Amino acid sequence: MTDHRHALVDAGRRLDALGLSPGTSGNLSVRDGDRVHMSPTGVSLGALSVEELSVLDLECPADRAHVSGPKSSKEFPLHQALYRRDPEVRAVVHLHSTHAAAYSCLPAWSRHSAMPPVTPYFVMNVGQLPLIPYAAPGDQDQARGIESLDFPFRAVLLQNHGPVVGGASMDRAVAMAVEIEETARLLLALGGRRPRTLTPAEVRELTERYRSPWTHLGVDDQSAGAPAV
Repeated sequence: MTDHRHALVDAGRRLDALGLSPGTSGNLSVRDGDRVHMSPTGVSLGALSVEELSVLDLECPADRAHVSGPKSSKEFPLHQALYRRDPEVRAVVHLHSTHAAAYSCLPAWSRHSAMPPVTPYFVMNVGQLPLIPYAAPGDQDQARGIESLDFPFRAVLLQNHGPVVGGASMDRAVAMAVEIEETARLLLALGGRRPRTLTPAEVRELTERYRSPWTHLGVDDQSAGAPAV
């Protein structure tokens, strides 16, 4: 497990250097069987150490999951939800990055994705990104709602909060989190202008080639368009 824990600590430093985890916000975790190693509460992602990670039991209720190490983040249920719904998820990244958090305060583009398919890279690397209705941090009902969604996704955007991303590795999860932040930055830079989005055929070609989740391609799923900002 040591290599995975080192990957978590290295990811924290990279995200902190990119300015994507202000203060002590955000949390990271890696999975090893039924154990999860997670960044502890109140520690900057840039100051993590392998020896000072929280250890939690994936199968226990969140309020009884702590096994050893420092006190874990109250947002462990979000990580737990992504691990439980997809056994291929081995790492989870949750950030309060500025542009993604700002975009989370806007109406969703559609019922299945907070953000529209404005670039091929967002579709290829992330796929549809459901907006999860607001709840207080650590709310276990919100986590259960994520776990029970009946369509595929790799990441969610928590309303008035920020992204939560699950990846097959920590590097993959970090890459998706950065892509979400950059897509949000692009959309906000467009201001109130309505962008050209990729067509259903263009989205389908990308999702089939890169096996990314975007299951609803028709206009019936779309709201009134990209929100004005």
